[in-house]
Amino acid sequence: MTPKEVEALFTRSDGTYLFSRWGRPIAPVVFGVEDATLQVVKGACEAVVALAGHKMAETDPELGSNLMVFFLRDWQELLDTPNMDQLVPELGPLVGRLKDSGANQYRFFRFDEDGAIKAAFVFIRMDAQLAQMAAEDLALGQMVQTILLWSDVAFDAQSPLAKTPAGPLVLRPEIAAVIRAGYDPVMPAVAQDTSHALRLFARLGDLA
Repeated sequence: MTPKEVEALFTRSDGTYLFSRWGRPIAPVVFGVEDATLQVVKGACEAVVALAGHKMAETDPELGSNLMVFFLRDWQELLDTPNMDQLVPELGPLVGRLKDSGANQYRFFRFDEDGAIKAAFVFIRMDAQLAQMAAEDLALGQMVQTILLWSDVAFDAQSPLAKTPAGPLVLRPEIAAVIRAGYDPVMPAVAQDTSHALRLFARLGDLA
């Protein structure tokens, strides 16, 4: 990857640079799937967290679970779920936008006072496109996109996953290297200056 390509991963559609990683162990919970799929999602989370060199926990002392993954058949289910409006700001308008755009996934984050990620909420509407994906591939893609605060357009042109000659999807090596570099203990948990991308790039050579 070039420095500009690294920078683009964290440059938002409004032109601002923003990097953030988890500042606490990740305690996931999954809703709307059978036990077998639940284990797949948690396994993907464990794999990505291990790649990052971060930690998982059974519970978060403040929130209980700080990574919530919801599988849905229709966005309307968000409005029909009790107390969901307390988790998701401006739920009604959001659901309207998701319906109008035909979106099949949505993620949002909460941050601590320093700007590090303290919670993430992942909503996956299982449309025909996602239903064709293997559960392992879908789970891996979602966990990769949740381990860091990527740009809102980071993966519009290219998925973080790539096919292997044997068929299964795997995490692209350069994206894996960026994740590891982002969690390097000497790197800040939060950055808003593009010089941070240069520091990430400097660490990629031995990680990709």
